[in-house]
Amino acid sequence: MAETSILRRTPRLTNKNLGNKTRTGLHHSGRESGALPTARSRKRYWVVLGVLITLAVGFGFGLLAWDNPMPVGSAGFWRIAQMRGTSIVVMMVVAICQAMATVSFQTATNNRIITPSIMGFESLYIAVQTGAVFFLGIAGVGAIQGNAQFIIQILLMVGLSMALYGWLLSGKYGNLHIMLLIGIIIGGGLGSISVFMQRLLTPSEFDVLTARLFGSISNAELSYLPIAIPLCLGAGILLLRNSKRLNIIALGSDTTTNLGLNHRFEVMRVLFLVSILMATSTALVGPMTFLGFLVATLAYQLADSYDHRYVFPVAVLIGFVVLAGAYFVMKNVFYAQGVVSIIIEVVGGSVFLFFILRKGRL
Repeated sequence: MAETSILRRTPRLTNKNLGNKTRTGLHHSGRESGALPTARSRKRYWVVLGVLITLAVGFGFGLLAWDNPMPVGSAGFWRIAQMRGTSIVVMMVVAICQAMATVSFQTATNNRIITPSIMGFESLYIAVQTGAVFFLGIAGVGAIQGNAQFIIQILLMVGLSMALYGWLLSGKYGNLHIMLLIGIIIGGGLGSISVFMQRLLTPSEFDVLTARLFGSISNAELSYLPIAIPLCLGAGILLLRNSKRLNIIALGSDTTTNLGLNHRFEVMRVLFLVSILMATSTALVGPMTFLGFLVATLAYQLADSYDHRYVFPVAVLIGFVVLAGAYFVMKNVFYAQGVVSIIIEVVGGSVFLFFILRKGRL
């Protein structure tokens, strides 16, 4: 009798009641499936995006207007601003190249620590610059400038990377980790050759070469932009259009294959576009080893999403804000116009450590 009375007092959970409880729980939790599953995460993302856009516009206008002797809005002001605008365009190109290349490369390799520079792009750039000065003297710096030399450097970098990818990924025993290891070895070998040649240079030749080996906005020539901008936009748009495929690639080889995609082909295509972006950025301004890693890591922290449709815009904006902010400080505070790699590594590294220690994860 006791058991019967207990059963009578217990409410029956019919399918209708269960469905009502489930819908009510979902309604109160506010969660949905997707890249930004909650209203709070969506609001946070758009706030972050808005702040980054504001900072980008502010730094961009500051570079145009700060210390401009002409009144704002006058013909003289815009004439001076137009001359300074070249540096802003260069920073936008570099930000797009470094941000999208690093995020895509980390997705293709399924590793959030390494960057495309591990494949030897920057070592090859240093070897070309050092070899020109070593064999041609100070005149070698002028010999490696111009559109023809710019295109040749890009073709060398892309050709080297694609030969490496094709050899190590298209074979029967293709292995991405072996490809990365060989890339490190090639980069180290080119770096050792460059150091050897640098030790044999005269002090005056070494001083001239050192100025070229810093990642500097002033390394970019105005004549390079008609070549660099189409390459940057073309590769960037293709990666953005393939954002959904990149989301699948990030799940790993087995999952990508099970979902109907050819994992090796998709990775090869991504690496080809990455090589174009990195070659363009490196040939344009020189080595910026830490920038891509910093931008990609902060983009994941601030976007708080793994969907590339949301990560790419944040990464590009962070890249421009970091470059423009560093350029503004170096130009107007330390009067070292163009050389931004120093402040990026110092301040950027500190910001990176702050986010990692705050969240405890990459």
